Amino acid sequence: MKVFLPDGNPLELSEGATGTDAAQAIGAGLARAALGIRQNGELRDLGAPLVPDAPIDIVTPKADDADSLWLVRHDAAHVLATAVMELYPGVRMSSGPPIDDGFYYDFEFPDGVAISDADFERIEQKMREHIKAAEEFTREDISSAEAIERFKADDQPYKVELIEDLGVDTVSLYTNGPFTDLCAGPHAPSTKRIKAFKLTSTAGAYWRGDADRQMLTRIYGTAFHSKEELEEHVRRLEEAKARDHRKLGRELGLFWMSDLSPGAPFWKPAGTVLFNQLTGLVRDENAKRGYEEVRTPILTDVGLWKESGHWDKYRDHMYFADVDDRQMGLKPMNCPGHAQLFKSDRHSYRDLPVRMSEAGLVHRHEASGVLHGLLRVRAFVQDDAHIFCTEDQIEQEVIGCLDQGFTIYEMFGFEPTLELSTRPEERIGTDEMWDRAEGALARALESKGLEYAVNDGDGAFYGPKIDLHMTDSIGRSWQLGTVQVDYSMPERFGLTYIGADNAEHTPVMVHRALLGSFERFIGILTEHYAGEFPLWLAPVQALVLPVADRHNEFAEKVVADLVEAGLRAEVDTRSESVGRKIREGELRKAPYMLIVGDREAESGEVSVRRHREGDLGAMALDGFLERARQEVAERS
Repeated sequence: MKVFLPDGNPLELSEGATGTDAAQAIGAGLARAALGIRQNGELRDLGAPLVPDAPIDIVTPKADDADSLWLVRHDAAHVLATAVMELYPGVRMSSGPPIDDGFYYDFEFPDGVAISDADFERIEQKMREHIKAAEEFTREDISSAEAIERFKADDQPYKVELIEDLGVDTVSLYTNGPFTDLCAGPHAPSTKRIKAFKLTSTAGAYWRGDADRQMLTRIYGTAFHSKEELEEHVRRLEEAKARDHRKLGRELGLFWMSDLSPGAPFWKPAGTVLFNQLTGLVRDENAKRGYEEVRTPILTDVGLWKESGHWDKYRDHMYFADVDDRQMGLKPMNCPGHAQLFKSDRHSYRDLPVRMSEAGLVHRHEASGVLHGLLRVRAFVQDDAHIFCTEDQIEQEVIGCLDQGFTIYEMFGFEPTLELSTRPEERIGTDEMWDRAEGALARALESKGLEYAVNDGDGAFYGPKIDLHMTDSIGRSWQLGTVQVDYSMPERFGLTYIGADNAEHTPVMVHRALLGSFERFIGILTEHYAGEFPLWLAPVQALVLPVADRHNEFAEKVVADLVEAGLRAEVDTRSESVGRKIREGELRKAPYMLIVGDREAESGEVSVRRHREGDLGAMALDGFLERARQEVAERS
């Protein structure tokens, strides 16, 4: 039989050859390193029979190879289960997949057993024993009936339920050492391919994600091809922990989360400054580009959502109230309201494009288990905008949205990557509409010479979209903005304009958000900057620190002058040493501290300290103000 190597050259092998045979035929070193194979886009066991006349790629340990990391993390999940099974007799196994940055396994422990981080060293030691033993991963395919009987005999009801729900005649099992698991594979040849691993955390997880089912214990871990990669990952985890916006939000007094309104932040004064500064930025940028700001109700008759098409997709995520015997719903998005505003007036083709913007409060009923600080909430404000235009105007309007996004992101040092998401299986509108919408987005990207990836099937139910992603200062990826083209909603709402031919035409609707939501964006910014916001955004831009009580009067005058000049400034008049005030100012991450003592009070100057930079020396207050104004104006 013949297979083809990545360079296109053929490799002759005997009939029934496996990936192991192919690796050995290429070289002994490759055979020792090989983890698995890729054929026809499928990741498979190294010992799986090869598909004749198909390309083959031998998967080896590489830091940038997602498949090789997937394999060792899958292996590590099974070794974790092996160790737990031996250490905690009577434990019931659920499932344990690899995930983006590691793996986990879910367990039901016997009564009285509670697992915490303190147990990790013991579990890891047992895992190391199985890794050192180089236990092979062996696969067997058996009847579902036989597998059910085996797992029943071992008192593993979760495995039994999984097999029954599969509804298939045969299933595959993988065994490593004393542990056998229900698993579709693939795996690396043996446990010795796990070179570096670490257990990281525990959490509760409902069986099958159902809050009415058993609560299981989830143990998370991660694995890499080398200790150096693992150490770098752990360093990033520690850095991420230090930057956690929930922690910094408490320390910097930005916001408060309460069970009185789960998933809805209470904004404190410092956080409200951030919110208002970003709102002002978006408002200014919108005004430059011809957007008119509008406001729409948060509570409307549910008929609006039925007509828009959102009812079928979003009603399980909406909040409802009965008002005067009418069912009303809190809006989960702003677009239907903007469509009603467009419909309320007559429009000519000469009026188009009509650009509406709204910092609109929306509510979405997210499951309590997924709420996460500001990053996943139930009540949030979107920097939303909708453009009603002719078909000929789509590309230019999309380019304008992207340009505005790039302008805003540049202020934060973000370099976005772009992704074109195409039609999902469940959608509204005709294929012809989708063809035109997807084509318009692709042409807009290509006309600007922008690189982009295609995410097939991930568009909104009403139209395709361009999503803008960024990578923060510690390498995490976030989705920020989105630009979407929608032919369906204007048609469903009966929106029209009078064309040059004096006949009625249906406009196209471009949905656009650039920050996404103010809440999520502030969470991302807080972690990106580790709470050390640029001057224009910082809640307190300057702290004035009198050296002694006799300098308080002069310090308060300095603050008054700063505030009058438009800066956000505070004075610390506590009877504490100036050294302590400086240390606490650093913890507050105030960009500037102005120290005033006898010399400053006499000369009218201030001694300036920059956060992390230290002393900048004495300067006239007017000189400092000019420096600060320029820094604020640059928004950098």
